[in-house]
Parts: sequence; C-alpha cells; structure tokens
Amino acid sequence: MRTFWLVAVALAALPLVAAEPGIAGRWKTVDDKTGKPKAIVLIYEENDQFFGKIESSIDPKQANKICDSCKDERKNKPVTGMVFLRHMKRSGDEYGGGDILDPDNGTVYRCKARLAEGGKKLVVRGYIGISLLGRSQTWTREP
Repeated sequence: MRTFWLVAVALAALPLVAAEPGIAGRWKTVDDKTGKPKAIVLIYEENDQFFGKIESSIDPKQANKICDSCKDERKNKPVTGMVFLRHMKRSGDEYGGGDILDPDNGTVYRCKARLAEGGKKLVVRGYIGISLLGRSQTWTREP
C-alpha cells in the first residue's frame, strides 16, 4: 500500500515538472548603467535553438537607433527588430552555446542564461572567453 502512495505522489508531481516555463516569451531588459528598463525583447525557439529579437525600445529616443558599431551582417541595421541573441540551447536548467550582441558598442559576447524566481526572471550573462569575465543582467518576464 505504501508503494502505491509513493507512485501516486510521484505521478501527481509530473505535471509540475513539465509545467516549468522556458525562456521563450517577452522580457523587459534593463540598462546596465542606469538600472532603468531599456527594451522589450521576444525570445523564440527555432530548430531547438533560442533567439532573441528586440521588439521595442522603452526610451522613445532610442526607437530609431541604428547599429553603426556592429561588425557583422547587422551593421547599419535598425536595432528595433534586430535578432541580438542567437543559437542558445537548453542544457538542463541552463541555456548556453549562443551569443549576444550589445548594440550600443557592436560587441558580440558568448552567452548563457538561467531562469530565476519560478520563471519570472531571466539571468543573462554575456562574457568573453570564460564566464568569469563577463557581466549579468536580470530581465523580467512580461505578460
């Protein structure tokens, strides 16, 4: 009888594990220097990889910004609508293996991310070489 209850509890918990949110969705980013909200980004999945696109700028002065510092195919393209997060793959509780562009300076960093606070926040870390040499931002999930 005890085994029955253990199995029943384990099966009842399965939907809770499966319901864990992923990183796909809309997120509000924060400016590193000011700490103020900066943009709304959309993270989406394509071919088992995650990408992030800048949907809109919160600061109207930045809405028409062009990435003149970019060094790849994004050079001189509008920042709004730009795919700035690319090729992230899920590995357990983390996402990594991709890159992230800082449109303010055109630098492309390696990137990893993990969900926090039950999926309400996303901790994104951009780095060069090893993760220790980088910086993190915490984004907030948008409804």
